[in-house]
Parts: sequence; structure tokens; C-alpha cells
Amino acid sequence: MTGASSDSTLWARPPQRDAQKRWTLAVMCMGVLIAQVDTSVVNLMLRPIGTGLDASVSQLQWVVDAYNLAYACLLLTGGVLGDLYGRRRIFLTGILAFTIGSLACGLAPNPALLVAARSITGLGAAFAVPVSLAIIAHVYPEPAERAKAVGIWASCNGLALAIGPTLGGFLVNWWGWRSAFLVAVPVGVLAIVSCLRFVPESSHPDGRRFDMAGQVFAMLALGALSFAAIRGGEVGWDAQGIYELLLAAVVAAVAAVAFTVVEKKVGDGALLPLGLFRSQPFSAAIVVAVLMTFGMYGMMFLVPLYLQEVRGITVFAAGIELLPMSVVFFLVARISGSLAAAAGPKTIMTCGMALMGLGLLGLAFANQAYPLWLAEGALAVIGLGLGLNSGPVVAVAVASVPQHRTGTASGVVNAARIAGAALGVAIVGAVFATYAGQGSAIEEVSTSRIAEILSGLRAGFLVGAMAEWLGALTVIVFIPQSSLGTKAKVALTRPPEPTRPAGSIE
Repeated sequence: MTGASSDSTLWARPPQRDAQKRWTLAVMCMGVLIAQVDTSVVNLMLRPIGTGLDASVSQLQWVVDAYNLAYACLLLTGGVLGDLYGRRRIFLTGILAFTIGSLACGLAPNPALLVAARSITGLGAAFAVPVSLAIIAHVYPEPAERAKAVGIWASCNGLALAIGPTLGGFLVNWWGWRSAFLVAVPVGVLAIVSCLRFVPESSHPDGRRFDMAGQVFAMLALGALSFAAIRGGEVGWDAQGIYELLLAAVVAAVAAVAFTVVEKKVGDGALLPLGLFRSQPFSAAIVVAVLMTFGMYGMMFLVPLYLQEVRGITVFAAGIELLPMSVVFFLVARISGSLAAAAGPKTIMTCGMALMGLGLLGLAFANQAYPLWLAEGALAVIGLGLGLNSGPVVAVAVASVPQHRTGTASGVVNAARIAGAALGVAIVGAVFATYAGQGSAIEEVSTSRIAEILSGLRAGFLVGAMAEWLGALTVIVFIPQSSLGTKAKVALTRPPEPTRPAGSIE
């Protein structure tokens, strides 16, 4: 059909053989798994990295945030490029970039090059993760099969949290922190080879074009905001520090305004269609997604510092201590959709955010004499809250927009989650540095230094807890109990229309 999207002929094909479907799903899960394991492992390795490269707290923050920023800024771009130019092509590009970036991380001789390499891995993840979900939707067009496949794909996030800290701790303990980056290289190569062999190509341009101006202003706004937070903890609150912070804040504000103007002008072809935010539940879900990962990743930045600096345990032992949270999250996340359908998303999401805040409050009281089982209990409560909330927040966002916008909505909520993670590490890390000072990872941990660290940890955990409780309040006020009605469930599982002409208006 002339003018039809290239996806139309692909949807008309006979269903692929079950074996090829399973291989495609396995490859997509592999891509998500290595991206998420990388995130959970790096938080655990901060002290060994700081020791090996003589890095300050702010440099360690950028090791985490360089990945998160690139991921957040380019996540929407990855999905759009996949729709425009081919999802398998963009997935392969993402995995290749991630593999090259992991190799560069493992060989980095100084903090600056490590941060640059982490940006490359973040770019790779931003390209691979969103198109992996679109590829699964293409390969599994039947609603029941698709729902099951997407559930398996989503559970990889929980699996990564479960195995990441333990695997990372084992590798660091025996072969050093560089090995935890290098282990991703053969996995990435395997994913590339398997993708070329089993994954079909698909696209759905639908008359859209790439929104370059929107991308540039989005990156500038988020980057300036995170720079302000991290730099604030580094330079302090003297005249020079305040000047730099104000300058970064002005850049972020101007870029945000410019982004809004550009996206309004572009309209439906925008990187972020602003019309989506006319839906109150969608807007609230985005805010909740940001606050959820703000506290979560701020906590993931601080807990390894507490376990290693204050308690003096090894990296491997720290990974074991994080297992209760990871396992609880993995188990609860698998049933969160059913719980939300039965009790309503408002109830489940409110409980999830409130529990995360409660767990963070428990960690705020941790000190040298704090029983480790109490810290593990607080982490398990955080895992419970995260497991309850992570699935429903995506479902509410996707169910709150028209069916032909579900892919965009999914990309937006995932971008919000990663943006929250980047800001959480930046702001919580800055609060920690303000109270604890910068110091160096190789500095002798004296009694006075431990007191400073505990003061910073307490402040950081409390900021994270308040963010989670603000999220719970947002759910109570703005998200209706009926957000996942019958119509929404159909929209979540129905495959895209196969023969919609390019450029048509829904």
C-alpha cells in the first residue's frame, strides 16, 4: 500500500515459529539485563573505584550520573529512532555502544575517562532498552502472549537487582572492579550475534521526523540541573559556589522553557508530545516515577558507602547485604499487576511509595552499632515498596493515553524513572557531601570521619524518604482508583493497527 508504514507488511506476515519467538525474547531480555546489572553493580563498586583512581565523592557521583544522564536524555530518542529507522538496527547500535563503553570502563586509567566511558554505556542502554519492548510487541502480536512476554521482560529488572550486587561483589573481591565492567563485553557480543540471527526488523515511521531541537534542549536542561546539584556539594555554599549554582539553574530553566516552546511548535511529531500531560493520571504517574527512583537510587548510592566505610565490610559482603531488598523486589514485582487489578492501582501505589519512605527512614538511624539485620529489614521494606509500585506506575501512565500513544507513554515514564535516578544520585549525593565533606576514598576512616559520614548518610536518607512520601501524597490526590479499567487493559495488550497510513491523524 502506497504511503503505508513499513510496519504494515510485517504485521501481515504469518506468526513466527515459537522457537524464534523465544530466541527473540531471550535476546531482548539479555539486553535489558546487562543494562540493569551494570547500574546495580556500579553503585556497589564506588569505594573500590575511588580507591583505585583516587576519586572524590563528586567524581564518584558523576561515574553513576554520567550513565543515568545519557540514559535519561536519550531514552525517548532511542524509541523514536527505532520507529523511524528500524528497531533491530537501533537495538544492535545500542548493544554495540554498550559493549564498547563497558570495555572502555574496564580499561579507564582515570576518573575523567571512566565518566566518559560511562556516558557511552548510558547511550547504548538508552537505544537498546526502549526498542527491545517494541520488538517484543511486534513478535508477540496476540494479547495473551504479549502480556506474558512483557512480564518476563519486565522481571529482568528485578532479576538484575537480585544478581547484580552479588555478582559484582564476587568479581570485585576476586579480580578487582575492572572485571565487573569487562564481564559485560562477551555478553554484549553474544547479544549482537543472536540478534543478527534471530530478531526480525520492524519500523513504524508514521510520517514522523526526528526532533533534534527538542533533544538538544532536553539534554541541556537535565544536564545543567544535575550539574548544579553535584557541584553544590563539591564547592559548598560560599559566594563562588552560589554563583555557579545560580548560573547552572538559569541554564536549566532557559533550556526547559525553550524545550517547551519547541515541543509545542512541533506538535504530534515532538520528542515529548506535551498533549499527553493533559491527562491528570498520566502527569501524576510521571511525577511518581521520578520520585520513586529519586529515593531508590539515592539510597543505592549511600548504602554501599555505609556498609563499606562505616561497617568496614568487603564489597562481596555488601552485595550479600543488599540481597533481601533485591529478592523481595523481584518476587513482589511479578505479582504487582495482579494486586493492582484486584485492589486498585491507587491503593497499591500509595502503599508502595509509603513503604519505600519508611524503609529509608529506618536507614537514617543506622550507625556503627546498628544491628545489620535491622538494616536488612529496612532494605527489604524498600524492596517491597518498589516491587508494589514499579509495575503499576508504568501501567497507569500507559493506560491514561490514547492507544496509538502507548509506546510514547512507555518511553516517557521510563525516561522519568531514569531522570529521577540521575537527580536522586546528584541531589542526595550533594546533601551527603555537604554534611560529610568530599574527602577521598583512600582517606583513613577515623572516628571523626565516621561521625561526618553518618551525619551525611542521615541527611541523605531523610531527603530520600521525604521524596517517597511526597510521591505517596501525589498518588492519593491525583490518581483515581479506576486507572486500570477494562478499556485500559485492552489498550495495554492490543497490538498496533497494521494498516494505518503514514501521516494519518487519529
